[in-house]
Amino acid sequence: MALITLTNIVKIYGKPPNEFQALRGVNLAIDEGEFVALMGPSGSGKSTMANILGCLDTANSGRYEFGDVSVFDLSLNERALLRRYYIGFIFQGFNLLPRTTALENVELPLLYRQVPKKERQRMSLEALERVGLRQWSGHLSNELSGGQQQRVAIARAIAAKPQFLLADEPTGNLDTQRSEEIMQILCSLNRELGITILMVTHEPEMAHYASRELHFLDGQLQHDSKEMP
Repeated sequence: MALITLTNIVKIYGKPPNEFQALRGVNLAIDEGEFVALMGPSGSGKSTMANILGCLDTANSGRYEFGDVSVFDLSLNERALLRRYYIGFIFQGFNLLPRTTALENVELPLLYRQVPKKERQRMSLEALERVGLRQWSGHLSNELSGGQQQRVAIARAIAAKPQFLLADEPTGNLDTQRSEEIMQILCSLNRELGITILMVTHEPEMAHYASRELHFLDGQLQHDSKEMP
């Protein structure tokens, strides 16, 4: 069953005669439980696509359905609620608060959801356990290694149990060993918890962990491994 359906997505930046068409009529469906890698050179449209999927941007035309919700018909506040309750984000730069503990960083999105403190801490510790960092919950984020910081960021993204996880270059700042550790965690989240994952990456080695690869070029979907015979 499709969790995400995109129909004829067009995104244009600027105005004539200097406009730039970042996406040129993209059609795409992502099923529940898929792990998809999104690849392409700089300027291919992959970042624009990720922003639209994460409800951080909208298209000039086309249709985006998240489950049975027509995303472009939502108000700004409604899109914010969709992000808060259904989508988790992992960034290349970790985006942790430096002078707060790992546990407090993971709690942050639950705080926005007004989850009571005791339940918030339980969910956050459970997420840290999932990424192997429960014993580091009291450490400040700037006391952790890069790989540990990214694991905290993953715990923060999954603490609220999202349906969809959007990972933007999650291994871009890590060495090979730490990158492989992060990918193993993402695979386990997909396999064991059934979270649908879309990962933007420029690294073919990391893309191979996904069950499906999408390649963008010049604002269009050029290759979809799902359509290979």
